[in-house]
Amino acid sequence: MNTLSNPAATGAISAPPVNDKRSQVVTAIAKRVARELRDGFYVNLGIGMPTLVANHVPAGMEVVLQSENGMLGVGPYPLAGEEDPDLINAGKETVSELPGTAYFSSAESFAMIRGGHVDLSVLGAMEVDEAGNLANWMIPGKMVKGMGGAMDLVASARRVIVAMEHTTKDGRPKILKHCTLPITGLAVVDTIVTEMAYIRVTPQGLLLEEVAPGFTVEQVQAATEAKLLVSDYLRTAGPVSGKI
Repeated sequence: MNTLSNPAATGAISAPPVNDKRSQVVTAIAKRVARELRDGFYVNLGIGMPTLVANHVPAGMEVVLQSENGMLGVGPYPLAGEEDPDLINAGKETVSELPGTAYFSSAESFAMIRGGHVDLSVLGAMEVDEAGNLANWMIPGKMVKGMGGAMDLVASARRVIVAMEHTTKDGRPKILKHCTLPITGLAVVDTIVTEMAYIRVTPQGLLLEEVAPGFTVEQVQAATEAKLLVSDYLRTAGPVSGKI
């Protein structure tokens, strides 16, 4: 099978538009997550922000993107005018296919997921807590079309990264001591990437390993309800500088 290798360098990407106010933040988070990819990985990208990771695969690296609606070998976003309405990802966005792309039923797709054959799952979140618990599928009282594949993915993928903005639109922390929304998975998150920081979930708690340029440790902690442990090897290198 041919695999996705640095599609951003080809000029073939035409991603869905992102609000200008958020585009720098969203793109930079996706770029930071892409640095976690490795050659030969089978990767599932959740709907929304995580899908943009496909645009930033490091040069020379080959990964295979899997979509739970039954597609293995998902290509980059199509150019305007070249969309095929029959080629969509789990978020109902049009995508392209690569030579050798395989198609199968969602039952087979979930057999792949549940069988532990996905190396990395990248998802968005509404809440993550200090134990690595994840809430990302519903808000009580609001319409929910379905939980999608999130519960299976976080329970079965070899590694789970949450890619999200650090706070809600009104400035409330999304990284909490304890999740308040319905749980997607218990103790499933390995890493959290936001516009402010790179945080690893450890048995001792949340370990702050990177602070993005333009932020301080104190600012990251002030935007985080859970207590952060600061790595002895803290780096100032990461998603983005500035705030939205």
